[in-house]
Amino acid sequence: MITSIATDMDGTLLNGEMEVSEANRKAIKKAQELGVEVIVATGRSYAEARFALEGTGIECPIIAVNGAEVRDAAGKVIQFTALEDDLAYDLYRRLKDVGVYFEVYTNEGTYTDNPEKAVELLIDIILSAHPETNIDDIRERAKLRMDQGLVKQVDDYEEIIRDTDQHIYKFFVFSTDYDLLQKAADRLDGIEGVAISSSGSENLEVTNDQAQKGIALEAFLSSKGLSMKDALAVGDNYNDLSMLERVGYSYAMGNADENIKKVCRFETAINNDSGVAKAIEDALERSVVK
Repeated sequence: MITSIATDMDGTLLNGEMEVSEANRKAIKKAQELGVEVIVATGRSYAEARFALEGTGIECPIIAVNGAEVRDAAGKVIQFTALEDDLAYDLYRRLKDVGVYFEVYTNEGTYTDNPEKAVELLIDIILSAHPETNIDDIRERAKLRMDQGLVKQVDDYEEIIRDTDQHIYKFFVFSTDYDLLQKAADRLDGIEGVAISSSGSENLEVTNDQAQKGIALEAFLSSKGLSMKDALAVGDNYNDLSMLERVGYSYAMGNADENIKKVCRFETAINNDSGVAKAIEDALERSVVK
């Protein structure tokens, strides 16, 4: 019997318009009414995750920043896993030396030192997954990310890295230059205590090695007396692997990377066709949820 459902956001719960479809919303609400614990597990910050859920009526725990922060349905932080101060500074210096663009995620928000690059990053992420989307619409959404304060501008990241009141959760590295991105990956390779994953072919997500969706999900479910073998997880990319490999019922999105599909027990529809809802419906049809 499925007792919990964990869903990724980008490329999974959200469609090409960066919205939760009505079918997905209804399926989640139905699962919750049946007493199933629903959790959103995302690489986004908590603020960006809540922004995407605004107006849906979905209230649930959120595993944010790939597992670096876990909040309950009311938004209270119940667990966080940051990079150690010295390690964060070392990673920062290495990325600066490579000359690649990156954003810094902390307990106080997401930061950029190049707003134009921040907009370009989001445009590229959406276009990569949804090339049919109008670029002007994407640009407006990307600018809204800045205007809403979901990403804050700083002149120099060093002031953030050196701020002892801020916990460094993640370095989000982005480049359309594969060689530069690979150079960054090589510079970070093999560092003890660090996990490197990605949510697309043009980015790297650098966190504490314990800040992974699967680890955070298992700890959260355990605190609720729930088992991973009775959990359903849905995802589309490599930063979802740690939870897809651990749960009893793993669903790959139809738009997922082929390697992700090979790991999962089941495959559902693409995100533009409410794949999350279909995964939940499939579970219901199998009489897994009672």
